[in-house]
Amino acid sequence: MKITASRTSLGELKEDVLVVPVFEGEHSADAENAPALAALDHLTRGAIAAVFDDGEMSGKRDSWVLLHNVGEFSTKRVLLYGAGKPEKLSTTTLGRLAGAAIRILIKNRGIRSVAFLVPHRIETEQFVQAIVEGALIGQASGELYRTKTEPTAAIESLDLISELPDSPDFARAIGLGTSMAEATNFARMLGDEPSNVMTPTELARRAQEMAEREGLAFEALGEDEMKRQGMGALLAVSRGSQEPARLIVLSYKPEETGSRELIALVGKGITFDSGGISIKPAARMEEMKYDMGGGAAVIGAMQVIARQRPNIRVMGLVPASENLPSGRAVKPGDVVRSLSGKTIEVVNTDAEGRLVLADAITYAISLGATCIVDAATLTGACVVALGESRAGVMGTDVALIEELVRAGEESGERIWPLPLDKEYGEIIRSDIADVKNVGNRTAGSITAGYFLKHFAGTTPWAHLDIAGTAWTDKEKPYLAKGATGFGVRLMATFVLNRALAR
Repeated sequence: MKITASRTSLGELKEDVLVVPVFEGEHSADAENAPALAALDHLTRGAIAAVFDDGEMSGKRDSWVLLHNVGEFSTKRVLLYGAGKPEKLSTTTLGRLAGAAIRILIKNRGIRSVAFLVPHRIETEQFVQAIVEGALIGQASGELYRTKTEPTAAIESLDLISELPDSPDFARAIGLGTSMAEATNFARMLGDEPSNVMTPTELARRAQEMAEREGLAFEALGEDEMKRQGMGALLAVSRGSQEPARLIVLSYKPEETGSRELIALVGKGITFDSGGISIKPAARMEEMKYDMGGGAAVIGAMQVIARQRPNIRVMGLVPASENLPSGRAVKPGDVVRSLSGKTIEVVNTDAEGRLVLADAITYAISLGATCIVDAATLTGACVVALGESRAGVMGTDVALIEELVRAGEESGERIWPLPLDKEYGEIIRSDIADVKNVGNRTAGSITAGYFLKHFAGTTPWAHLDIAGTAWTDKEKPYLAKGATGFGVRLMATFVLNRALAR
């Protein structure tokens, strides 16, 4: 979808449809407070006023009316979409509005071009970026392998129409929004692929393809190299699978930087999780192809970073493996030695994500990381605690956590802090090893985070548990069902913000 911004008057539009956000309390008869609606009503010979007068449109959030062939107006369709109360407007709600509008329109195969009215109250770079992100993310679908008898509808262009003649230039907002959305859709596509396609080797291949295209350095450690390094925790997970593990490393270095700061983004890349010997129930096990959502988010975030080129060094690490049962698989009660030298009692083989992350975090530190953020679909306990609306965050550095929370609010990928008090560490104390990989039934997401804390050492570190936000099992007005790409925009925004603050 090509996205542009223009100051074309409403009477000169040539697109197939015009999308108009409508806030509660607005009416086409109020020319002072809703001049665009009043002008549009004049151009459509009263068609807009009729919708308000009949009570079809009130501006209530997610209400909408699609008008066809409205008089002599140059655009044959007008989509009025409810934006809710003006005081509750945010980048999140506006992005979702744009996504929902696009998803309505793509069901009509006759629509190829869209104009989107940007009223004066949302004429800011942040809101325009949100519209761009929402529209591009809304258009994407996870139907990768559906056999279709008819061509898929696709909107080819989106023109953002400013209400005022002296509106600012939105080129930067469009560029950043496009980068964020395309990377999010890339991560979604990686997650939606079935696990017989998206193996650790294939995930590494696609990461390499992206790196070569965007100018990132790429390396993928194989099992022989990981064994030489001593990555016993990561290799313990891959033992049960015929598919070899990979440790993907993507590196970005700006042309000039006088700082030794190196941010490491680490993402869990379990391309399928059966639970191993501690096998999961069969119901909904197919969803475990999404267990590489953290790794996909890191790969997507690195694509944004490569395109935006912040003045800070960043690397992305994705420990990729399958977790399957076999005669060679790690068993409950086994003890493995991690790259850090710490020994781990594997009480439950379905708590494998923290094992691969432990070695990846240690490896990041060995490469000089001065700050670590990991993202993982780590615990069902976090889904119970926070649902699908927010991811959990915990870590060893309060300032880092606060940065991530702000980035989450800014990007629309919101997170909520959880504690890491010392008492939680007692729950995962092992009688035979340095630490065990699960505790009891209490505080499951926190004890998983505390496990990772053992391997972060003194390096500032934060952990994002995205288990509830990485995929959705039902279609939303603004988003197709499947992988969500959660974490791409959050982590990219965090990096860009930190680079600007230096």
